Amino acid sequence: MDQSSNAPMHLCHVNKLTIFINRTYTVIYSIALSFLLYYRASFFFHDTKTPILPSLIVFAAELVSSFEWLLTQAYRWRPVSRTVFPERLPEDDKLPAVDVFICTADPDLEPTVAVMNTVISAMALDYPPEKLHVYLSDDGGADVTLNGMREAWTFAKRWIPFCKRYKIKCRSPKAYFSAAEDENEDGALGVTDFIQERQIIQEKYEVFKERVREYARHGDTGSSKRRDHSAVIEVIQESSSNHAFEENEAKNMPLLVYVSREKRPSHAHHFKAGALNVLLRVSGVISNSPFILGLDCDMYCNDPSSARQAMCFHLDPKLSPTLALVQFPHKFHNISKNDIYDSQMRDVFSVLYQGFDGLQGPCVSGTGYYIKRLSLYGKSLKEDHKDLMELRQSVGPSNEFVKSLLGNYNPNMEMAQLAETQQLASCTYEDGTKWGEEAGFLYASVVEDYFTGFASLHCKGWNSVYCNPPRPQFLGSGTTNLNDFLVQGTRWSSGLVDVAISKYCPLIYAIFPICRFFSLWCLATIPQLCLVNGISLYPEVSNSFFWIFSFVFLSSVLRHLYEVLTTEASLQHWIYEQRIWMMKAVTSHLYGSLDAFMKKFGLREASFFLTNKVDDVEQLKRYNAGVFDFQTSAHFLVPLASLVILNMASLCVGIARVIFLGELEKLFIQVFIPFYAVVVNYPIIEGMLIRKDSGRIPPSITLLSATASIIFCVLGSVIFM
Repeated sequence: MDQSSNAPMHLCHVNKLTIFINRTYTVIYSIALSFLLYYRASFFFHDTKTPILPSLIVFAAELVSSFEWLLTQAYRWRPVSRTVFPERLPEDDKLPAVDVFICTADPDLEPTVAVMNTVISAMALDYPPEKLHVYLSDDGGADVTLNGMREAWTFAKRWIPFCKRYKIKCRSPKAYFSAAEDENEDGALGVTDFIQERQIIQEKYEVFKERVREYARHGDTGSSKRRDHSAVIEVIQESSSNHAFEENEAKNMPLLVYVSREKRPSHAHHFKAGALNVLLRVSGVISNSPFILGLDCDMYCNDPSSARQAMCFHLDPKLSPTLALVQFPHKFHNISKNDIYDSQMRDVFSVLYQGFDGLQGPCVSGTGYYIKRLSLYGKSLKEDHKDLMELRQSVGPSNEFVKSLLGNYNPNMEMAQLAETQQLASCTYEDGTKWGEEAGFLYASVVEDYFTGFASLHCKGWNSVYCNPPRPQFLGSGTTNLNDFLVQGTRWSSGLVDVAISKYCPLIYAIFPICRFFSLWCLATIPQLCLVNGISLYPEVSNSFFWIFSFVFLSSVLRHLYEVLTTEASLQHWIYEQRIWMMKAVTSHLYGSLDAFMKKFGLREASFFLTNKVDDVEQLKRYNAGVFDFQTSAHFLVPLASLVILNMASLCVGIARVIFLGELEKLFIQVFIPFYAVVVNYPIIEGMLIRKDSGRIPPSITLLSATASIIFCVLGSVIFM
């Protein structure tokens, strides 16, 4: 970069038209909600034959839903987008070093070849190799993963020069060789030398895959010692080579380190947060880079320039002093055209995070982020506190690690061979320290990323930015079946509620699982129960408040449709999102909230279920065809099927009342509610009554759900009416 130039390394764009539309809608919708709530409140001051209990429950659901809506308008108040100019960065020798943290835990659920592709893609980032250090945390302590690292190192010595020589953008060999030639955007396509070398590299990749898989078939996958094994830290390197080319290229390779922390059944290991904190300590005495890239083991680097793009923010002298984090969006390579499970999370990464960026910035989102190491070490270090005794009480007794915190520390690349790193990775090192409370990633929630970003960074004055360039910087594996989707959603909901009921309670976000499951369960049952009994809970068509209720519903739906279409999604995807929102609310948000409260009161221990990253062929076929796969737990299926059956039954009764008793004007809204629920959730009906394949809802679940619906109707009629 020309040092005399004052050209900015990034720009922030504020879309004034979007802001005007958002704020105008918020004001108008707030007025409509005020009238709606006034109508509900006035009910209690008039004599009426309507039972008070169902009216009170519906009023509470509408009040909670309105409260949640009001909070969510914060991230629509000032959405921004950003553009970066990596070509304006300083020369390579002036760029800061970067450590890459990748976490894996189970080679059965996270295939070793896929994990190694992520490792290789991180090693191949377009960044000075002497300033790039890649760490893999293997929580399973599996020999197959360590062997995979050694094989990856050998293959990377040929892969990295090939990528740099021909300016390959996708640095994951699996993704690169799987894509069509016109998708690879290779500038050298058609050149004979390139074609020949590409063929050689592809052959070596096939050998690499086969060697890793062969070891996995006959080696130790670590299943017997995942919760009980000693620490292993190994700097991956080749002791000798007979090939002059490989020996020369090895000198230009990033540092690659395998870390498997000690785990014992008698000690809490704190899941992913604990693994990240071990990486934070071990890397502190090996490389101690000022910036860290966090990646999930399936999230490979799709663009080698991500580090340079992040540095456009971190090296801005106006922004850098308080900037902790640059977050890139989560995007996925295996999302089908239909995306029936909304695995791409369009609403989060296309709407919500741009709104957060206009405030204090997004939270840490698990993967695809560049974070400042200093921001993770707690308040005392940030204030340049030099009391060594206090530092040891906070971060532990390791002298080398304490030195790494004080500045002017020269990391020792041989330290991995010493007992120091073994101590830092031991299961007892954190005893009596502030790790997980003030230092490092926080332990109080299974969504350690969100909790750390909010409580440890934003609450202590740090800011963050959201960068969403046209080309996805990272691509991962999205969930492609209902079971994995709902299990993942339950874990996230539980973690968010953990935060919501903690001392850090951020109403703006973490409380939404409670609001959603409460309001939707109430609105999916009480109006339907009253409809079956001929009791009206909503204003008649001739009542002026009918138009208030109609406006609130229609404007909300149309607003969602507007956001879907303006973020380049389809009308069909809008329907998918409506369905998934309902399904998550009545299952994942419910069970996640219950799980959080049970942990809070000591009724159960915290748990962390890995998302399965092994593709099932039949499930994948259904997903790509846009067909739901209902092979999941009865805990998820029974609530879904019961509510759909209840809404189907109430819709039939409502239509009968309209036809034979002429109660259309009285019950119009209550007939429309189950109609809308049935139409949106038609795939559940299809799974119960029409489909005969193995992915349908089992008849036993349908029978159990129908029984539950009948019992609810009978008991509800007795209690409420």
